[in-house]
Amino acid sequence: MRRVLSPAARPDDDTTPGRPGRSGRSGNQEPERDRDREHRDGHGARETLRTEFPFELPRGYVDGSGTVHRSGVMRLATARDELIPLRDDRVRENAAYLSVVLIARVVSRIGTVEDIHPGVIEDLFASDLAFLQDFYRRINAEGHTRAAVTCPSCQESFAVDLAGGGRPGES
Repeated sequence: MRRVLSPAARPDDDTTPGRPGRSGRSGNQEPERDRDREHRDGHGARETLRTEFPFELPRGYVDGSGTVHRSGVMRLATARDELIPLRDDRVRENAAYLSVVLIARVVSRIGTVEDIHPGVIEDLFASDLAFLQDFYRRINAEGHTRAAVTCPSCQESFAVDLAGGGRPGES
């Protein structure tokens, strides 16, 4: 019968983590890679990178059957997402079209619509496109979805989360 030992309980052999083996590597490379891959906060807990952000469109996308879709998800952009639209003929002819193609690449869902392409983004109301452009900038450049606002009645300043599920003014 063969006994399986955990890495900590193994006798000294060539594969024990932290010990040099036949390959000449120290064995510490795996934990070192883990440290590079995982960022820990000050309390030792793992911090995960948030890559998808929910949103609520101010007006909503109206599909072919007249259904209004307001909630959606946008993911973080990659370098490829920003480079590929530059090769698009529509963008070459009209630089303003860049944001339409770019937003279509990073929005993964609006309501029940999951096939997001430039035609869907073109059919958004202008206020919804402006919202998505600002939302894109916030999550990709600033790293968060909060916006500083001021109450028009009392002039108190506070932050709101643009990704929140509620509409402005609702609680």
